[in-house]
Amino acid sequence: VAALACCGIWLLLSPGEFSSGWQNGWALASAVMAAIAMIYLNISRRYHDSQTILFFMFGLGSLAMLLLCNDSIFLPDKTAFFFLFSCSAAGVLGQYLLTYGFLYVTAVEGSVISSTRILLAALLGPFLVGDPFLTLTGWCGAFLIFTADTILAFRKTRT
Repeated sequence: VAALACCGIWLLLSPGEFSSGWQNGWALASAVMAAIAMIYLNISRRYHDSQTILFFMFGLGSLAMLLLCNDSIFLPDKTAFFFLFSCSAAGVLGQYLLTYGFLYVTAVEGSVISSTRILLAALLGPFLVGDPFLTLTGWCGAFLIFTADTILAFRKTRT
């Protein structure tokens, strides 16, 4: 199943355009941090409520950003601040609602719901944020990743 997901990732990344560079290092570091955060969230969810988890996750994220990106932080003008604040408020509210909503679904349902993000990003990305449209191989890759996640979710319930 892991090989299926890896094939999906390879197809999604357009192997013809694959190159190495410092951007890939940032992407890999981001993926590792996301994996650590998911493991931490999974463990924390067993012992803490949504508000506590979000407080610490956003707090740790803010602290890490302050330490790593200190030279890039500046105060925006009023117009930019309004849009930045609106986007951040929508993001915090959305993350809160997602975290709270996972209280009401089983682990399998939550895993499948989370996996649909890949398909939604592929479908809505070109319209909302100007991402390039996926090619046929990209769509095959997205479906392979979704299928692998779904297989793993259902396999967990049988063991």
